[in-house]
Amino acid sequence: MPTIKKCRFCSSKNLELFLDLGFTALADAFIAAEDLKECEPRFPLKVMFCKNCGLSQLSYTVDPKLLYQKDYPYESSITKTGVSHYHNFAESVSRDFNLDRKDLVVDVGSNIGTLLEGFKKTGTKILGVDPAKNIARAANKRGIKTIGDFFTLELAQKVKNRFGQAKIITATNVFAHVYDHDQFMKAVKVLLAKDGCFIFESPHLLNLIKNLEYDTIYHEHLLYLSLRPVIKYLEKFGMEVFKVEEYSIHGGSIRVFIANKNAYKKDPSLAKILEKEDRGEIYSLPALNIFAQRVKNHRKELKFLIGKLKKQGKTVAVVSTPAKGMTLLNYCGITKEDVDFATEKSTLKIGRVTPGTYIPIFPDSELAKRRPDYALLLAWNFSKEIMSGLKEYKDNGGKFIIPIPKPKII
Repeated sequence: MPTIKKCRFCSSKNLELFLDLGFTALADAFIAAEDLKECEPRFPLKVMFCKNCGLSQLSYTVDPKLLYQKDYPYESSITKTGVSHYHNFAESVSRDFNLDRKDLVVDVGSNIGTLLEGFKKTGTKILGVDPAKNIARAANKRGIKTIGDFFTLELAQKVKNRFGQAKIITATNVFAHVYDHDQFMKAVKVLLAKDGCFIFESPHLLNLIKNLEYDTIYHEHLLYLSLRPVIKYLEKFGMEVFKVEEYSIHGGSIRVFIANKNAYKKDPSLAKILEKEDRGEIYSLPALNIFAQRVKNHRKELKFLIGKLKKQGKTVAVVSTPAKGMTLLNYCGITKEDVDFATEKSTLKIGRVTPGTYIPIFPDSELAKRRPDYALLLAWNFSKEIMSGLKEYKDNGGKFIIPIPKPKII
């Protein structure tokens, strides 16, 4: 799938590159040790700005089958913080929309069913859709009915025929991953009840720019979402945003509530967020170019810090290997020559190596055994939970490096 020639939302050809993170390996393609001899594919990681509608987006599209249907290694239940967030999400939506056992909730990109588990507790009917076959199987084993496939117009029609229309359709950290948004929104329109609500949650571009969260840029994230382009895009489907909520998860996310036009009264939150976006200058190319320069400066700073510690004879390991961390390691050129090993909580990654940088991954328990002087914590968005879980390492003198927004030692 080639470099895009027009905007993914408005089809304008008026696109301008503002950030180039080079050619990188796929952030979730963790390699088994025995496969290391194989040639690892790398793809351009560049962000374009649409001068017409204001959407920030990747210039290149990797085949979604390659991204999601080849041993996908992410489970949404890996942190307590995440589980609590999604269960609270389900509770608040069930309450605000007066959901009961007659109502169907469909979660697109449902992973192992953490959000749907929350809805199940509130008493609604639930159904998950996720293209990662291994993850969909795991969800079904957990008692969360899940279809292992991409959410297409054809699939939406089948679900509607079999289960009826959905009162709520959710997509958490999914809307930015979609390859064909027109088809996706047509599928939502078919499956959603007339008075239903489509809710997506995604990291907010405003926070990405403000807090230098460039590591959240990787090939799965085709879009870097903000409110103004979404509002404009939905017009052609006869739909509109009627409410927006802000959350701290994943470095600062927005939860966007969408329905058929005039189905719900517009909330004051829309105007508030739009004003924030304008103040943050996220639709200004000069401001985006300044951000790109800050990214380059950050790479020098982090690389210098790791290099200085190594020269002092200090040992450095990586703790947590989220997809975002793979962007950081690859862009900053931090490899197995710079750090000794990585540790993980997820069994799906242990025993493999990091994509592009080939750092071997061990269980978190290895940290207390080997006691490196410093641990570069890549899942900085869950740093409090992770550090409290590694108390033994810290009590024995271990120090953590938090890389974003500015490298600091704790």
